[in-house]
Amino acid sequence: MKNFIFDVDGTLIDTIKMYMPAMQITLAKHGYDREYDELSRVFGITAIDALREVGVRDNDLQPIFKEWFALAYQNSDKVSVYAEIDDTLRQLKTHFGVKLVVATSKTNDEYVNEFQPKFSIAKYFDAHITADDTQKHKPEPEPILAGLAKINAAPDESMYIGDTINDLKAAHAAGIKFGSALWGAAAPEELGDADFSLQRPSELLRLLD
Repeated sequence: MKNFIFDVDGTLIDTIKMYMPAMQITLAKHGYDREYDELSRVFGITAIDALREVGVRDNDLQPIFKEWFALAYQNSDKVSVYAEIDDTLRQLKTHFGVKLVVATSKTNDEYVNEFQPKFSIAKYFDAHITADDTQKHKPEPEPILAGLAKINAAPDESMYIGDTINDLKAAHAAGIKFGSALWGAAAPEELGDADFSLQRPSELLRLLD
């Protein structure tokens, strides 16, 4: 394997405690009472898609989205990089020809103004695709295909690493292998069709060509 495309939330950084309680509180305030387990199932897709999935009406989408994210970012100090991620990315980058890409459901504003300045691991990536770069999003393959195109990568030399069923579906729809980030998966039982089941980030090093 020469090209490694990564999801961000739940794969590189642990953000579920930042986003999901804030989502539940905000939804309840607007009359959408939802169980936490139901909400955790939509973790990792774009925020607007997630709100639609849990039944938010179109006219409520933007107000709830803005309020949810304002509340979530009050808890940004709870976000951390998963163990072994920094060292694994550093070692991957030492191998000739290896390319690292992010394909995330974060907006470009979040990626550029929150992720890149706050997390030094951003320096390892050769390219990034955000929710603003494609019209369709995971579980559709477009974000991953866009990532492959940015680095001119062959699908058979590439894999996507993510923590949700939508990541898995997107990878296979794009025609590439999928590695399940079990260290961050909220529902690991849904990832049985992964090509590689990864308990720890360092296991990626064994997949280098």
